[in-house]
Amino acid sequence: MKILYFDLNMGAAGDMLAAALTELLPDPEGFVKRLNALNIPGVEFVREPSEKCGILGTHMSVRVNGEEEHEHHHDHDHGHHHEHHHSDLGSIGKIVEGLDIPENVKKDVMAVYLLIAEAESAAHGREVTEIHFHEVGTMDAVADVTAVCLLMNEIKPDAVFASPVHVGAGQVRCAHGILPVPAPATAYILRDVPIYGGAIRSELCTPTGAALIRRFVSRFGDMPVMRVEKIGLGMGKKDFEAANCVRAMLGESEERGGDIVELKFNVDDMTGEEVGFLTETLFENGALEVFDVPVSMKKSRPGTMMTVLIKEEDREKLLKLIFRHSSTLGVREYHPVRHTLSRRTETVDTRFGGVRMKVSEGFGVTKTKYEYEDLARIARETGMSLPEVRKAIDEREV
Repeated sequence: MKILYFDLNMGAAGDMLAAALTELLPDPEGFVKRLNALNIPGVEFVREPSEKCGILGTHMSVRVNGEEEHEHHHDHDHGHHHEHHHSDLGSIGKIVEGLDIPENVKKDVMAVYLLIAEAESAAHGREVTEIHFHEVGTMDAVADVTAVCLLMNEIKPDAVFASPVHVGAGQVRCAHGILPVPAPATAYILRDVPIYGGAIRSELCTPTGAALIRRFVSRFGDMPVMRVEKIGLGMGKKDFEAANCVRAMLGESEERGGDIVELKFNVDDMTGEEVGFLTETLFENGALEVFDVPVSMKKSRPGTMMTVLIKEEDREKLLKLIFRHSSTLGVREYHPVRHTLSRRTETVDTRFGGVRMKVSEGFGVTKTKYEYEDLARIARETGMSLPEVRKAIDEREV
């Protein structure tokens, strides 16, 4: 599985993410030429080397009408006069729709802007349709968001993980006064994401950076076990004691199962039929594994402990089914690491016709197994036993 891991120990901004991702490409300069050929109104991308704390990386700057713009961090405007052009979601949508980029990338760009608009709406009590971007809506930010979405489409990782996000600390001045760090919009976008303040008194994570991370990252935490093949360093403009950069690592992992959740619960007042019905219902609704073991419960009553392995995205649906179809009053949740072999199905030609064979590979081993339903069909048709059918297929009696 191809994994992209973002090290966000110095926060995230659109230009830093874009710069880090270009270093993962085989031809970063060619990609920048393609970006400039998009003809985003007045925009020119410039990719240049940058050094922070003795470490060499890349800085990505955007020049609008020949002048370098800077990503500002407070993105709404309700009548405050500002030198920047004012845009709403509709006008940004028209710009994006006119770009010669894949439809899925356009969808990603607009999803990022919707996250920002919803955050500003929540922070300032305005409808999403009333939010006007005077800074994040400028061409430099449209360029940053488009570049990152295009880069993610180019790299096509199977999974995207990230460290907890360092948002900075202190206060920051904006057009409407002094706000705490993280700014209200950034904090709203990063709700349910692990973040921390630290000792650096500066705004390290911008709303645009937060929205891009929220759009693409599926899990936050320690870097998984992976064989890193490429490393990209995207440098910010500010200088701190620590190297101000986003680090992107691209590599392979043997963990092919993805995020899973283990749910456990005990019951002592359900019949075998009810347990069986619950098991079937969970499997029908996406459970990966369901099994039960006998346990001794309070007052020495015999009971059943049920374990259900599910995909992260199925948690709410399956929890509702567990509470609806079981007598339990509580479910325990765990997050195990699941290592699995890659799996594919091949068809073997035999004198009995085509027989499906499951092939599993990984961790230096290969395993094969004939599909039971195909073996059972042949056994019924020929009167042979299952071992005899397997032997006949293995000997290729065609």
